[in-house]
Parts: sequence; C-alpha cells; structure tokens
Amino acid sequence: MTAKKRQIISFERDARVAEFLINNWGDDFIVSDGKILCGKDLPGFMILEDENIIGLLTYHIENNECEIVSLDALLRYQGIGTTLVAEIINKAVKADVSRLWLMTTNDNINAMRFYQKRGFLFTAVHKNAIEKSRQLKQSIPELGSYGIPIRDEIELEYPL
Repeated sequence: MTAKKRQIISFERDARVAEFLINNWGDDFIVSDGKILCGKDLPGFMILEDENIIGLLTYHIENNECEIVSLDALLRYQGIGTTLVAEIINKAVKADVSRLWLMTTNDNINAMRFYQKRGFLFTAVHKNAIEKSRQLKQSIPELGSYGIPIRDEIELEYPL
C-alpha cells in the first residue's frame, strides 16, 4: 500500500476554495458578524492529500485583527484541524495582529470543544444574531447539530 502524500499550502486567493465551500457549506460565501465574506477572495491554508483538499482554513485580517472565517477537516481525528489552527496562530503572531478570533453558532458543540482544547476562550454571545445572518444567507437552516435551533453566534478568541 502506498502512503498518501500530504502537504500544507498557504494561499492568498484560490479558485478551489469556492468549490470546496459550496460542497461543504452549501455556498461560496460565509456570513460572520453581519458581514458577507466570499471564500474565493480570502487567504488561508489548505492541506492537500494527493492533490485533493482534505483541510481548509480561511481568514480575514481587518483593523489589526485576524478572524478565522472557516475551518474544515474532511478526515477527523488526524490532526488536520489542529495543524491549520497552528498555522493561523503562527501567521497572527508574525503579522503582529492584536486579536485572533472567530465566530461559531450556538449549535456547533464540536467546534466549541475543538477550539477550547486549543486555547481559545469564549468572549461573547451574540443573542439572535443568526436572524440577521439569514437575511444575508437564506440557506442557513433553522436546526443545526444535535437538533439544536441555530440562533446565536458565539465569539471565541485566542490570547496572543
């Protein structure tokens, strides 16, 4: 059996990101904190296995803050997400940003667990924020993981 070759790639813009997001998020854009962010226009890191994307992290830097916009690991429990988070922490430190943060929804228990285990702290709960997000992205479902109604945005921050 041949070992699969994995590589991590930093990118500024990559057309493959839009297709990846459509396949995994249902759209090529993400709504965060009331803003629309187009995936193909975001920088990020991807992990390729034999030229196929198996992990993707996109981010957005604005006002000296770095937001993790999306994080996906297609193969769980193999260190893909952890590797991508380590890359963005390193990038944030080198870029000397004042803040590294992200938003997730109240139903995303797995993300909250994942980020806390990697040192992220809860900083805010934006109650009923998804109501506004649905005005910009109608495809956001009413129910999320574990049948939990999707209502709130949870803000997490990594202490730099």
